[in-house]
Amino acid sequence: MNVLILKLGATGDVVRTTPLLRKFDGPVTWITAQKNVIFLKGLSDRLRCLSWEERQQGSDTKYDLVINLEDDAPSAQFLKTLKFDQLFGAYADEHDALKYTADARGWFDLSLISSYGRREADRLKLLNRRTYQDLIFEALDFKFSGERYLLPPPVATELSGDVAISAAAGPVWPMKNWAYFDILKRELESSGYKVNVLPVRSSLLEHLCDVRNHRCLVGGDSLPMHLALGTNTNCVSLFTCTSPWEIHDYGLQEKIISPLLEEFFYKRDFDPRATTSITVEQVLREVVKKLGARKPALPMAPA
Repeated sequence: MNVLILKLGATGDVVRTTPLLRKFDGPVTWITAQKNVIFLKGLSDRLRCLSWEERQQGSDTKYDLVINLEDDAPSAQFLKTLKFDQLFGAYADEHDALKYTADARGWFDLSLISSYGRREADRLKLLNRRTYQDLIFEALDFKFSGERYLLPPPVATELSGDVAISAAAGPVWPMKNWAYFDILKRELESSGYKVNVLPVRSSLLEHLCDVRNHRCLVGGDSLPMHLALGTNTNCVSLFTCTSPWEIHDYGLQEKIISPLLEEFFYKRDFDPRATTSITVEQVLREVVKKLGARKPALPMAPA
């Protein structure tokens, strides 16, 4: 099959979509945001990666299957420039309304363009207990069997230690910013552990190496969490406003779920109660457990 995947961002969502590449044995074209090209280029000699700005180059062939995992109008409109036999995911109908194919309902019923509306979609998302990969794989007639992320080689850095802390969640999800990272750092250091707060890097591949160079990552539902899962790094992940059940843990992750998760589920405003509902003691206990755990061998599988 000749396949096109349209998945622009966020970067962590792109990374968690890479297991799909293990299921296709023919050429794949992937269109993504410019900042994410670095994570996809060179992953496979069968993969052509194009930035969104280069998307018209993707119109040079007819595809057996187009997979659109975006839920925005520009992506849906772009599909109208492509030639393909089968579509999976979101599209624009004859009135330019955003719809999605019936086989993609398992995922898109939980999305911003859900046919049920935003409120019901969030309720269904809260009830969902299946991982993102499980939902997408099954909808495409595959079985998800723990296929690993595909990541490029990192750019070497000297930052290393026992625990890496990913403290910044960005402006979109302010309630992911747990209030007690500084206290956690002091507590761990007082017990003799070497702890680093992940710095901002000029290259995401340096960021990838920073995560890999530690025995455990602590943070929220963010890109570093996915980099930990992709580099076989144990992690303790805090969920304050997004779904913990969509994340496949690969036997590496301890999820700490806020007791107020339902109240703040998928809300993008800010309430300090969301950032203080998980205690330092909870996180400290799980991090110490992970530091004592044996790191499992990373199974290697061809792309």
